[in-house]
Amino acid sequence: MENRPTILVTNDDGIHSDGIQVLAKALQEVGEVYIVAPDREESAIAHSLTLHRPLRVEKIKKNVYAVDGTPADCIHLGVNAILPERPKLIASGINKGGNLGDDVTYSGTVSAAFEGTLLGIPSFAISLVSRTHFHFQTAARFAVRVARAILKYGLPKDTLLNINVPNLKEKEIKSYKITEQGRWVHNGNAVVEKVDPRGKRYYWIGGGELVFTKKKNTDVEAVQNGYISITPLHLDLTNYGSLSKLKRWKI
Repeated sequence: MENRPTILVTNDDGIHSDGIQVLAKALQEVGEVYIVAPDREESAIAHSLTLHRPLRVEKIKKNVYAVDGTPADCIHLGVNAILPERPKLIASGINKGGNLGDDVTYSGTVSAAFEGTLLGIPSFAISLVSRTHFHFQTAARFAVRVARAILKYGLPKDTLLNINVPNLKEKEIKSYKITEQGRWVHNGNAVVEKVDPRGKRYYWIGGGELVFTKKKNTDVEAVQNGYISITPLHLDLTNYGSLSKLKRWKI
């Protein structure tokens, strides 16, 4: 009997999210799937690891574990403590909402794939660009294709894939594109200030409209035109072009 590769699945929307359930079920075509995911929503928590308290794990059912921690915690525990063997692949998602452009800086979904890559395991994050009426099956079917390709070809060293899928039926997707990370700028106030019934001020971060730059061949452009975007991200954040300039500084 052929050995099936072990696949670790997580997210930042929480273990009860429809997105992770659909993704895990689809990836069972490819290998033995384990879910290790936060026990509640951990969106926009970025690459946070829990170091100030112990983490607790609850086995929900066979191959499914809830962690009272972050997506990165889930990857760390899944690889080093929970799974019976080191996974061949890590998939994070399906996120409810896109992770386009600078969103990758904040995204718990993408950060889980970063953590997997740091551990030397091929990893990808997949998100559905919508806030309502999610076509999870479209993203799940594409995730299966990506998983098979990664297991066949591998990924470049220290590289993960950030995938964003338009919220369309599978037959309505044009194709996929290999893209660059887009950028966005704030249009308007990014903080909303209000006053509570006791007269105390409080603030909501995230106000104002986000406007993406109109650069070509970005994840944003691809999704807007009905294509799935696949953006390779690298662990090395060094700006090599600035090294020579900074070496001329006298500090």
